[in-house]
Amino acid sequence: MRVKQLGRAAVTVAAFALLVLVGALISSPRVRADDDREESRIRQGFEIAPVKLNLNGKDRDLVGLGSYIVNAQADCNGCHTQSAMTEFTPSGNPYLLHPIFDGKKKINPATYLGGGMDFGNFGAGSDIISRNLTPDKTGRPEGGHTFSEFLEIIRTGVDMDHLHPNTCSATVTTNCLPFPFNGALLQIMPWPTFQDMSNHDLRAIYEYLSAVPCVEGPEDPNDPLHNNCR
Repeated sequence: MRVKQLGRAAVTVAAFALLVLVGALISSPRVRADDDREESRIRQGFEIAPVKLNLNGKDRDLVGLGSYIVNAQADCNGCHTQSAMTEFTPSGNPYLLHPIFDGKKKINPATYLGGGMDFGNFGAGSDIISRNLTPDKTGRPEGGHTFSEFLEIIRTGVDMDHLHPNTCSATVTTNCLPFPFNGALLQIMPWPTFQDMSNHDLRAIYEYLSAVPCVEGPEDPNDPLHNNCR
């Protein structure tokens, strides 16, 4: 009887070990494939970064992934630059004909993510200007916001800098956004799309923005391009 029990136990253990092994063989290739895709995006991110990056104290993998998202997927610089005329260097503008365009795309590092694109006034008295996303003297990007603040901005669209015109009301009738625009929220930034990104990807974007060179801005804190590098 004792021998039979031991035999059954051995069979049970062997069967369990076989199931574990089969499960590992089934799941490992997928996990490895996911890792390979992430690593390929990281490598590509570093290859396409248009400016020299400061990796001191940064998570290298997050910076590379962030570059891939910012430059190859989200086109952040398409809005957060002075204008379409200054987004690229003159010879590196892929929208121009040869011989002006030399055949190799080149982002203008002097305006990269420095903001300044004018999107009009939506009926308000002042225009809505894209913000400077480069790090300030604190080393934090997007006006010195912490990652938790950056996360809230992307998730909710809140204008933490209060640079958008207020919503018109009985007491506010000039330089305001007419109904139904919500002056407390960013009206141009496509946060309703980006809000569904994972925390990991948003952290990567923040880490990358922390690594790009600072683009100096005006001293006035009420200016959308305000940024002090030193």
